[in-house]
Amino acid sequence: MGDGGNGKYRYETKPSGVVFYVSAFLVALFVLWGAVSPGSLEVVSDSALGATLDNFGWFYMLVTASFIVFVLFLALSPYGRLRLGKANEEPEYGFYAWLGMLFSAGIGVGFVFWGVAEPALYFLDPHPDFAGESEAVRARGGLLYGVFHWALHPWAIFSVVALTLAYVQYRKDQPALISSAFQPLLGRKVHGPLGKGIDTLAVLATSTGVATTFGLSAMQISGGLSHLTGFIPNNVITQMVVIGVVTVLFIFSAATGVDKGIKYLSTINLTIAAILFGFMIIVGPTLFIAENIVTTIGHYIANVTQMSLDLDPFGDGDWLGMYTIFFWAWHISWAPFVGMFIARISRGRTIREFVAGVLIVPSLLAVIWFTAFGGTALDMIMGGNDYLGDLVMNNVEVALFVTLGELPLAAITSVLALILILIFFITSADSASYVLATLSSNGCLDPKLHIKVIWGFLIAGTASVLLVSGGLEGLQTASIVAALPFAVIMIVMVASLFIMMTGDMKKEQKFRFRRRKKEVKQEVHDEMYDQMKDRVYDDVREEVYEDIKDEVYEQVKEDVYEDLKEEVYDEFKEDVYAEIKEEVYDQFKEGVYSELKEEVYDEFKEDVYGDIREEVYDQFKEKVYEDLRDDLGEQLNVELDVPLSDDDDGERDDGRKGSSDEAEAETASAHESVSDANGQGDAAGAVQDDSKGQEIAASTELADALKRQEGSDSTADASADDVNCRGTDRKQSDEKGESAHDAKNDKKND
Repeated sequence: MGDGGNGKYRYETKPSGVVFYVSAFLVALFVLWGAVSPGSLEVVSDSALGATLDNFGWFYMLVTASFIVFVLFLALSPYGRLRLGKANEEPEYGFYAWLGMLFSAGIGVGFVFWGVAEPALYFLDPHPDFAGESEAVRARGGLLYGVFHWALHPWAIFSVVALTLAYVQYRKDQPALISSAFQPLLGRKVHGPLGKGIDTLAVLATSTGVATTFGLSAMQISGGLSHLTGFIPNNVITQMVVIGVVTVLFIFSAATGVDKGIKYLSTINLTIAAILFGFMIIVGPTLFIAENIVTTIGHYIANVTQMSLDLDPFGDGDWLGMYTIFFWAWHISWAPFVGMFIARISRGRTIREFVAGVLIVPSLLAVIWFTAFGGTALDMIMGGNDYLGDLVMNNVEVALFVTLGELPLAAITSVLALILILIFFITSADSASYVLATLSSNGCLDPKLHIKVIWGFLIAGTASVLLVSGGLEGLQTASIVAALPFAVIMIVMVASLFIMMTGDMKKEQKFRFRRRKKEVKQEVHDEMYDQMKDRVYDDVREEVYEDIKDEVYEQVKEDVYEDLKEEVYDEFKEDVYAEIKEEVYDQFKEGVYSELKEEVYDEFKEDVYGDIREEVYDQFKEKVYEDLRDDLGEQLNVELDVPLSDDDDGERDDGRKGSSDEAEAETASAHESVSDANGQGDAAGAVQDDSKGQEIAASTELADALKRQEGSDSTADASADDVNCRGTDRKQSDEKGESAHDAKNDKKND
């Protein structure tokens, strides 16, 4: 027993059952019949096809239209809220990867194969309603029926099977089997022979529908290789070789599982398809394509109901049997295969999301794709390209490559188209082998690899014998005949699914009603609570107030104190600081002044002394010099006029000596006065004016002393020298004055 999945959900591996052995044996017999006697197989197939078309053509048309109505009803009704899984489950795959896998499940092959061929084919071989009309009308009818066969109808068929299988698997926890959908009707009988028979029919219809896809892909790849190379023949042998090569390639994809092989290849394929589509829009007749897209959508919406129920009862019905009924039968035979695969990748989505992704989006893409590719081919044919028209009628599988060959970059786009078809072929084979292995392994969502490989070879063999026995017509015949029994099964599935959904819907409605009731009850309770709270509040307010007043007072007091403390602190901080500053200033002013006075006195004494000395010296130097020179001149004149005796000379010497002593004493006294003034000036900045006065007085005293001293010296020197010439005496007096000034500076420095 093993587990599989993408890591988000885990799936159990189960052994194969009786359905595998019975269905594989029957398919193997069919392959053997076609290989041994392809002629008899062709005869029987043609007979069965005629009987089916004659008797059940109306049935195919009616049930296919009813599937569209049913799926749209589910999406638009309250059933659309139901989830394909438990209530809290999320989608297993992203939207882009999900869409890519939808197309790679097999329907993408149809888009590529018929995208160019169908509109051109219906233009050259029109529907009876458009036969004999003008080219423009037939071209419009070709686009209309090309879109009609690939828009809502096929995706509604796939949606019915996919919804049913996903619902019973992920919501009801039933096996991934077609028979599981019948449990509401059959009960436990679905596990018996009746249920096994239903699953066997589903496997046979699926194998036939998938074999048709194999054959179409092989035909188109063979035609593309022949067109591109020119030397590879487009025949049954080449087609069988292609089937063999693709079978080997798909085994490698199958070995990696859904989450790697199919998922990655599908994403690559969707990207290549988008590139080709964009190229066709840009390089092709862009305006013509755009106009036809809008016109085709309008005609489709206006005529889809009439077209869905049109059987041409007054005609022979050959056109409908060859095209419309073939496509409905082919899609129904695909339904177990595509539906199972879509169910496998759609877990966690609501029904409304599912329908939007599986029905609406692919239908819109079908309109755009067929109009772009088919419209380009029609534009070429109507423009005179008869070669393309002949190929469409006789060799439809090469129509895409011939159309791309008429456009720029033909080699590149043709190779991309070939790669696109090849990957679609591989993913279709991978998906088909997975679905058939699941159906024949008791609904296991992670079947064993050897079961998938066996089914891959059986499908390849079926496609090969159908190509040998009848080519494209043989493929169409097998699909129409094999789809009939499964169409009946699908009708019963619709009824069963509706029963299951109705029961679950009632349960959900009850659950939502109880939840809503609980919510309303809670809302009413809250509203009544608020009202009663107001009443009771008013009634007991006074009583409670007195009871809790003291207790609350203390609590509030502490809280208010803390709050006010912070507010008052910030509010009065600056005012209190200013008041304290004024008080402290007056108290400490004198003490601070004395301390600063001593510190400043020592610090600035020398600097102030030097500044004052220079200032006083410069201020009084010239003045003192002039005064001293005048005084000395006068004294010398007097002495020269009065002659002296020897006694007088002695007295003069004594007087000179005394005068000199007195001048020195006065000079020293002046120095002390200057020093005292300088000290007082440095010590107190507050008494600056008094100090300046003292400095000026001291300077004056110093000048007078210097004057007297220099006068005495000059007088003594003048009396000792020869005074015959007044000018000479005056010169000597000046020199002695300068000597006295230098002596004064030396004393100051000392």
